[in-house]
Amino acid sequence: MSGKSAIEKKIGGILVARGWKLGLAESCTGGLIGFRVTAVSGSSDWFRGGVVAYENRVKERLLGVRADTLREHGAVSAETAVEMARGARRALGAKVALSVTGVAGPDGGTPEKPVGLVYAAVSAGRKKACAQGRFKGGRERVRQQAADMALKLLLSFLEDHE
Repeated sequence: MSGKSAIEKKIGGILVARGWKLGLAESCTGGLIGFRVTAVSGSSDWFRGGVVAYENRVKERLLGVRADTLREHGAVSAETAVEMARGARRALGAKVALSVTGVAGPDGGTPEKPVGLVYAAVSAGRKKACAQGRFKGGRERVRQQAADMALKLLLSFLEDHE
């Protein structure tokens, strides 16, 4: 197993063993996590689908992110990441969902939310987990690191929560 596919296969094994389905909500990664998940043979047994919600309007309409959350905390925030994950779970009928939102660059950063700032969240029932990353490098490097962080968060969550 290559390092890149090992984590996705581990996640899939846990989900199959539990009879759970995974849903995704991606912003800054633009479908990269879904690409990695579906590269695993048999992922149709545990992967329901994903929403690439780049615009705030899509986050609101498809994922149910509250306008107040976006106004108060911004699209790149732990609060938005959590609401995206919950919304993906509902919209896709998944037992567990993973979301990611951030500033991939090279533009779009601010002093408060610089390029490379990323949040990922997992939601399953009433349980949730969230992680923040601050990554360096160009746009593709930030996106890769964001996907890696999000998948590691999901694996850790699954290992810690039955």
